[in-house]
Amino acid sequence: MNAFTLLPFIVLIAAMFLMTRSAKKKQQQAASMRNELQPGSGVRTIGGMYATVKEVNEDTVLLDAGPGVELLFAKNAIGAVLTDDEYNRIVHGIEHDLKSDADIVPDDASSLTETDDSDSPAAAASDDKAVDLGKKDADEDSTDTAEAVAAEADDKPKKTDGDSDAK
Repeated sequence: MNAFTLLPFIVLIAAMFLMTRSAKKKQQQAASMRNELQPGSGVRTIGGMYATVKEVNEDTVLLDAGPGVELLFAKNAIGAVLTDDEYNRIVHGIEHDLKSDADIVPDDASSLTETDDSDSPAAAASDDKAVDLGKKDADEDSTDTAEAVAAEADDKPKKTDGDSDAK
């Protein structure tokens, strides 16, 4: 056997070694996560159920799935331990905001533009008059420019079929 026939086998064995190594690492992480379960933690089971840990035993976990609903699961059935914020967001729909003391921005801008004293310059400028943004002037300027180009074209002698600008 030469080296070229052994190469595919070596690559296959190396790939299998790497895959089993990563699988073992994931299993160890899951086992350590399950061993660190504490009563009161929010969890998600591998079946997708969200609950709160009520009691942790050697191989089982007692979960509180709602008022008066306690379920006994194997520790291996716990898929993830969630943070309090994540659990509240998913289960109760509560968004935890770090800026909860800040004012809430309204959906419309009316409260942002209202002022207390109506004698201010901003209130005086908010009359029902149309605001001229200078669009008419821009249209007049463009027509003046077009007329100037047409007048300049009239001043030049017109070419006939045989004439050219080449000298």
